[in-house]
Amino acid sequence: MSLKLFDLTGRTALVTGSSRGLGRAMAEGLAACGARVILNGSNGDRLNAAVEEMTAAGHDVQGALFDVTDEDAIREVFAGFDASGTTIDILVNNAGIQFRKPMLDLDTADWQRILDVNLTAAFVIGREAARRMAVRGHGKIINIGSLTSDLARATVAPYAVSKGGIKMLTKAMAAEWSELGIQSNAIGPGFFDTEMNEALTSNPDFDSWVKSRTPVHRWGKPEELAGLAIFLASDASNYVSGQLIFADGGFTSVM
Repeated sequence: MSLKLFDLTGRTALVTGSSRGLGRAMAEGLAACGARVILNGSNGDRLNAAVEEMTAAGHDVQGALFDVTDEDAIREVFAGFDASGTTIDILVNNAGIQFRKPMLDLDTADWQRILDVNLTAAFVIGREAARRMAVRGHGKIINIGSLTSDLARATVAPYAVSKGGIKMLTKAMAAEWSELGIQSNAIGPGFFDTEMNEALTSNPDFDSWVKSRTPVHRWGKPEELAGLAIFLASDASNYVSGQLIFADGGFTSVM
């Protein structure tokens, strides 16, 4: 009985920003539990390569090439899902970008770009998915936050604001959509060894700081995020909604 709670056979998951990094790791975890997975990215070559690799590994995978900031493209993609009879049972709003610059030097355009990708896209895609989930009376939405959903760092103000917004967007989704059978939760990854963090992992001082500041004394591995995504996508979390759960090696638990 307990293992069946995590079985995703017969369900379809759309994971944005999933051709690499944490999105790819979560997509692989969901697929390993039986889900059909739709990978998303805006780089066609990278997306096709990811689809081919996961298919070769025996997973049921397809790609959806679209920019998460293009609302018309998002509507078109979901219309295509409707036309083909594809039901999105699980949505992982993972697509995100980082930009580092002191606020006194920060251009408004860069501020807006980060919010558009990291926050507004999660609302738009979440809304389109939820409209369809509500008709069926069930669905899972997993938004990807960050340590900066709760904690600020110098030079990443727009990123921190966007991820703080993800925390409250998740709670707003839960407030409005829980009664429709949709569970909306968020994951807050700590410092993970990914391509997006390459500038940090390759910096000896920052690398040392992360390892000394994190109780497990190391960076997270992308595959270590998969279990939490599986839990939040499965029936095991049917009474969990509106929560931000950190996967951070204990970072937020210590002074």
